[in-house]
Amino acid sequence: MLSAFVRAFKTPDLRKKILFTLGILAVFRLGSTIPSPGIDYGLVQQCANLAQQTNSVLGLANLFSGGALLQLSIFALGVMPYITAAIIVQLLTVVIPKFEELKKEGSAGQTKMTQYTRYLTIGLAVLQSSTLVTFARNPSSLFGPTCSTVMPDDGVVVILLMVLTMTAGTGLIMWLGEQITEHGVGNGMSLLIFTAIAAGFPGSLAVIQQRSWSTFALVMVMGLCIMALVVFVEQCQRRVPVQYAKRMIGRRQYGGTSTYIPLKLNMANVIPIIFASSILMLPTLIAQFNTPSDPTQAPPGWVTAINTYFGMGIAGQDTHWVYMALYVTLIIFFTFFYVGVTFNPVDVADNMKKYGGFIPGIRAGRPTAEYLQYVINRITTPGAIYLAALSLIPLIAFNILGTSQDFPFGGASILIIVGVGLQTVKQIESQLQQHDYEGFLR
Repeated sequence: MLSAFVRAFKTPDLRKKILFTLGILAVFRLGSTIPSPGIDYGLVQQCANLAQQTNSVLGLANLFSGGALLQLSIFALGVMPYITAAIIVQLLTVVIPKFEELKKEGSAGQTKMTQYTRYLTIGLAVLQSSTLVTFARNPSSLFGPTCSTVMPDDGVVVILLMVLTMTAGTGLIMWLGEQITEHGVGNGMSLLIFTAIAAGFPGSLAVIQQRSWSTFALVMVMGLCIMALVVFVEQCQRRVPVQYAKRMIGRRQYGGTSTYIPLKLNMANVIPIIFASSILMLPTLIAQFNTPSDPTQAPPGWVTAINTYFGMGIAGQDTHWVYMALYVTLIIFFTFFYVGVTFNPVDVADNMKKYGGFIPGIRAGRPTAEYLQYVINRITTPGAIYLAALSLIPLIAFNILGTSQDFPFGGASILIIVGVGLQTVKQIESQLQQHDYEGFLR
């Protein structure tokens, strides 16, 4: 990997792409620190220091924004609206026939679906920014009871300006991601998520180091082992062999080639963790709105029950086993659900039959679809267990270290870091290989 980066910087055109990508990432991080209009940055910092990560109701969104969400910056929403919109559009291809037709139209249909994703992203940004402003008007729901105010003026004009600014920030983030994809190296939105998550690693490791060097060393060793395991599993594939029959068209012979269908062990990637976290976040979010603003007043019984069983992130309280059990169950369910939505064995079998392909020993058509479904079920089961075990690591670290955000090697963060890193390095190596072939041909 290091040799690939060294060779990349020695190649002029690739060096320009890498420097352009780094420049865009720097702009993204700069925007994550600029406060929104109407927010007192000093009060926000004071509340954040007093809270000291005692509330993680919006922890997943704050993770994907690189801490910009709780800073209430112009990039506070980060890439979450775009991720949500992309997932919704992808799921709609199963429900709406028009979206399914667009998916099969190739590049033209993909361009149209990308346009729908952009429109939906702006709509979700307006909704999420309005929700975030509502939290900012009552900062105790974000930072705990120690914080009383972060908005000196909560008038209608200021609120509308904040919503407009955060929505425009989401649109700018989309544009930055597309610029990286077009003129830089790697997938733009993936690299922005990578940067946002990686930005929280130094702070988390610094907190662990302040506690004790022995704990820091243990966490680093565990982190390296977890990262190696994730790299190994993410590279695992079940290659289903496919043989194409020979065909004579005129005087030319076509087909007769052998290939395979690569089926990843973790086909759902990080999506089940996002779905499960979002669903389990809703009860706590509802409880936050019904918690009395006066600390001396006792909350309702159902609010206390939700905080007890779903209250991960409240200071001095461990993650309850009920939360862990529901979390694991939802992740396993959404893994099978998402794989079933994104991979259709019947369509794959029909396409293979259409072009004269078959799996050795399996008849074309329905038997092929049943065989592919059998293989998918077999590899999805360990993949779902792997995702569930990986997602439990931060929760267990929460009970041991006192806060889940102090342990960065687990859950969605490590999956995204490793996945995007592998994808970017592969793209750099492919461009280097292409450059070497061009030099040879000259």
